[in-house]
Amino acid sequence: MADLVVGLAKSVVEGALTKAQVAIEEEAKLRQSAQRNLVFITGEFEMMHSFLKVADEERLENKVVITWVRQIRELAYDVEDCIELVIHLDMKNRWWWRVVPSWCMALPLPLDEAAGEIEQLKARVEDVSTRNTRYSLISDTGSKPVILQQEPMASSAAIVAATTADMLAEARGATKRQQGFSDLTRLISKKKQDHDNGLQVISVWGAAGDHGTTSIIRKTYNHTEICQEFPFRSWVKIMHPFNPHQFMRNMMAQFHATSCMEQRGTIGRDVFEKMEATQQDLLSEFEQLFNEKRYLIVLEGLSHMVDWDAIRAFLPDTMNGSWIIVSTQQSEIATLCIGHSYQVVELRKFSDEHSICALYKASQGDGAKDKNPMGSDGGEDKGKEPMASLEKIIREKKIMSLREEADEWKQKNDALVGREARMTELVKCLAQARVNSLPVMSVWGIAQVGKSALVKNLFYDTVLQLQGGNYEDYYWVDVSHPFNIRDLYLNLLSDFHSEKDPTEECHRLLKKGWCLIVIDDLRSTKDWDMIQAALVSKHLKSVVIVITTDPTIAEYCTNKEELVFNVKALEADAAFDLFKKKVLKKSSTYPLKDQEADVKDLISKCGGLPKVISAIAGLLATKTNRRMEIINSLNQKFMHRLETDLEYDNLQDLFGWMHSYFRTCPDALKPCIFYLSIFPQDQTIRRRRLVRRWIAEGYSRDSDNESAEENGEKHFSKLLELSIIQQISSVDSCAFSVDEVRMVMCQVNGFIREYVVSRRMEENLVFELSGKCALTTQRNGRHLVILEKWKRDEIVFASMDFSRLRSLTVFGVWESFFISESMKMLRVLDLENAEALNDGDLDKIFEWLRRLKFLSLRGHTEINHLPGSLHHLRQLQTLDVRGTSITTLPKKITKLHKLQYIRAGNRTMGIERAVSSSSCSWLPEFCRCHHPTISVEVPTKIGELTALHTLGVVNITASGAKNTVKELKKLTQLRKLGVFGIDGKNSSNFFSAIEDHAHLESLSVSLNKDTTRDCCFISKDNNSQRCLDDMISLPCTNLRSLKLYGLEDKLPKWEGEQPVKFGKLTKLELEMASFPEDVIRFVGGLPELCILRVKQHQDRSLNFCVMVNGFEDDSYKKVKILEISCSNSLPVSVTFGSWTMKKLELLKVDCYGGSPPYEFSGLGNLEELKEVVLVNGSSAQALKQELDHQLAEEHPKEKKPVVKLEQPPPSS
Repeated sequence: MADLVVGLAKSVVEGALTKAQVAIEEEAKLRQSAQRNLVFITGEFEMMHSFLKVADEERLENKVVITWVRQIRELAYDVEDCIELVIHLDMKNRWWWRVVPSWCMALPLPLDEAAGEIEQLKARVEDVSTRNTRYSLISDTGSKPVILQQEPMASSAAIVAATTADMLAEARGATKRQQGFSDLTRLISKKKQDHDNGLQVISVWGAAGDHGTTSIIRKTYNHTEICQEFPFRSWVKIMHPFNPHQFMRNMMAQFHATSCMEQRGTIGRDVFEKMEATQQDLLSEFEQLFNEKRYLIVLEGLSHMVDWDAIRAFLPDTMNGSWIIVSTQQSEIATLCIGHSYQVVELRKFSDEHSICALYKASQGDGAKDKNPMGSDGGEDKGKEPMASLEKIIREKKIMSLREEADEWKQKNDALVGREARMTELVKCLAQARVNSLPVMSVWGIAQVGKSALVKNLFYDTVLQLQGGNYEDYYWVDVSHPFNIRDLYLNLLSDFHSEKDPTEECHRLLKKGWCLIVIDDLRSTKDWDMIQAALVSKHLKSVVIVITTDPTIAEYCTNKEELVFNVKALEADAAFDLFKKKVLKKSSTYPLKDQEADVKDLISKCGGLPKVISAIAGLLATKTNRRMEIINSLNQKFMHRLETDLEYDNLQDLFGWMHSYFRTCPDALKPCIFYLSIFPQDQTIRRRRLVRRWIAEGYSRDSDNESAEENGEKHFSKLLELSIIQQISSVDSCAFSVDEVRMVMCQVNGFIREYVVSRRMEENLVFELSGKCALTTQRNGRHLVILEKWKRDEIVFASMDFSRLRSLTVFGVWESFFISESMKMLRVLDLENAEALNDGDLDKIFEWLRRLKFLSLRGHTEINHLPGSLHHLRQLQTLDVRGTSITTLPKKITKLHKLQYIRAGNRTMGIERAVSSSSCSWLPEFCRCHHPTISVEVPTKIGELTALHTLGVVNITASGAKNTVKELKKLTQLRKLGVFGIDGKNSSNFFSAIEDHAHLESLSVSLNKDTTRDCCFISKDNNSQRCLDDMISLPCTNLRSLKLYGLEDKLPKWEGEQPVKFGKLTKLELEMASFPEDVIRFVGGLPELCILRVKQHQDRSLNFCVMVNGFEDDSYKKVKILEISCSNSLPVSVTFGSWTMKKLELLKVDCYGGSPPYEFSGLGNLEELKEVVLVNGSSAQALKQELDHQLAEEHPKEKKPVVKLEQPPPSS
């Protein structure tokens, strides 16, 4: 967690630095003394920031350093708040205070207050710097002190560390290959079976100290089998300087003791007599014993080869099967005692850096499944067989063994629950890799997400020739850590033992035919460079699958983006299915039906990670009498139980990955991850809401080449890839773009959230009110979350310290006392999930919370207007009032020059719902009551808000079409624009005004209704044609999303321009009276279209089939999501052709209100269809039954698409 602390501190210090540099440039507003103080503060913060950048892992274990880092962070927060006050001082209306006589009691000027606050901050900065000197936290050379005179020692230490790492890697790899060699007693017994009667030496080496060494050797020393085999045993601690006479005397005394164990009454006296014997007597007995008896000697603490040479002079090889165990902490001594040809295995692992290893003399056949090396004489006849024939025999034996292993694995491991679709994609990816010039594919995902299980399933299916293609040989290599290329070779050649160079042998064997090689747990691009040089070339007939937790490594290993396969966490339904399956292993019926709510709450905390789910379910399956006790305990203290209870010891690798990830992940992401804990478990979050909040908090900033918005989107995508943010099971949860998947709605991974929540109170950043909170002074922090379950207590609330509060997020009922005058630093006010807000609350918000950067009132239909005092919020960047009843934006909003994002109105196809009579079901929303406003009137000078990049929905007609269009032309930075009220009179001016908006990526246009026909469509006259002609000039080149509402039965004359004009369009919404053949053909030819939403009002058929010269053409090639909505009193026929929408995965049908009955045909042609969602309504249940039956009969896949009912979603 220390790494997360430092990451948060770095982010805040960086923000404070940026603000300080800006403030220094604002010379007109600052006194000279204040400027000097800011220069000093900036310099000190630069030094602190440099320290945080190089702070190493060792220092982060120091609690004093962590305390100092937290103090830096808190100071940086305060500096940033003060500087923002300076930058945004409004001096224009304060001039008159300067003329007030000095004897009058005048209020302090804001500039004076700011200068005084900066003076205090400078003193605090000096204190923090002095504290560093006092406790020697930073040395002159950086984070970790390094003395120049010790450079040769450091270099030597680095060499030793590298050698140690290599030996550890080799030992761990050998232990995996050689079953039974990881126990010292069994190792000695196995080596005796080689019938080598020479003196055997085995070194026991502690990689990072002697911890654990003595106990391991002692266990073997006193083992019954060893005692019987070696009646003469001696344990001697090597003393310095070495005394040979004392060494011999101690050894003989112990020999005598161990050989007389049955005569316990005389042992002590006899040993004493031996120690008092003359030197000549001892020498004579020593010589006789060593020539005639088998012995075992333990040499503890050997550290010099001079001592070893002296000892060996006493212990000649008498060929009687005696053994010497050498205990040492030095890898060099351990190897030299054995000789050049040694084998190393791991006896016990204590940590990644520390293991106890055994080194012994290598012999042919160590760890081999077939003890006859290639080309050696395994018998009179075998020796004469050609090498190729011998290799063939070995391969055949190996394949047979692998198939047995595969059958056993498939029987022991359940089918991959919820992974069927991903398994199919993985098979396709493998087939694609095989035809690639450099056949390498990568599979990556966070720890314990199931990467290796997915690949192993494919690996064994391929071995059994169930799928994946035919290969002549198969290799699965678990990468050792630290990495050792020699160990990799030994893994690959474990069945083909040879005296030849392992590199050449690997190349020779892999060239012989197609091989499938899996490299599991790769952690470094440098390691891959060595592997690639050794195994991967254009001449090798092999497909390599690399498994890693790092996306950058995955991309580095393969030369094609489509060969990078991301494994994400299980979705909620699949996670629950896996849980039930594991519990049912020990029970014939599911025993937790009555506790399903608690169980689902627990499964949600597992974050869709199969290993976590399996560990908990496996425990519950065996603890039949304590199931509810365990479930309740885990729900209350989830992370604490998993980290401390021995039952979950197999999850320690996951926590190791978590610590490693937070240590290595980009600093910019760390505060974003920590911030996610603000949202409750299973809370649905909009992507834009999260990104805009990150920007307001300063977690996503402008860089040289990219805006804060673009950087925020990158942060989101990164967290999505890592399954830290997860997609929810809804059609409205995702939106596709050309390069990446962008979700509209998401949830925080339950496991990651629990991990962060378990640590966030330590940082005093996020505090929440939930349940019944007692009166306490300990509740303070930067972010306050009021949960729905909190009993609203004004006394408790008033007792809190809000002086440093930066964000307030409310869930559930709103109370007016939630706003306090002491919340002067508040940047983010998010009331999207609050209830019972009213217009009166806004006056207090705008009066007191003047530093707000983010304000969301989304979905509050009870809010009718924004007060004129809105102009006080000079730092406001984001204003979200979508889904409210606000019809007009106040005139003074044009003073908010930092505004980047305004969302108002509510124009979405799916929102339009029928009223009681089906005959008017297609009427526009403004013709009906009880609905949020479609669009808003904007002030005449809206063009002054030049920072705007998102604006909508603007009522062009109500705002004054001519003037509004002129103002929109000034907003050249717009990326997303929504307008309402376009007609034949204003369309020409509007489309010409935005034709040069090169940044525009999303456009929504609603055509004005025909007042003569009282409908939402423009009529089939010159007015209509004029709109369509004007629309041709739309700036479509960069458009990714286009929404057109109110069309009759035509589109502009864009036919044939799809690839050029709409080359980036991935999302299209069309609301039309009917969809004739030419419209269907045009839309079907859009090259990158992924999401299509259509609403038809008058026609009775929708035929998704494109015919060219009498033959059906391949159309809608990339469409994955289709949403259909119709408003017609008669049944509507929906047809899918044989060559349309071959990649469609989700079909959504609006059955709400007065929607007509649907008749579907051609559903069997939609081969990739996974889910059909029916928006709940009067006809939904009947349609569900019909579709279930139809899909069961027509759909070609064994696993049929699921038909679900869904409530109408909220606006997004």
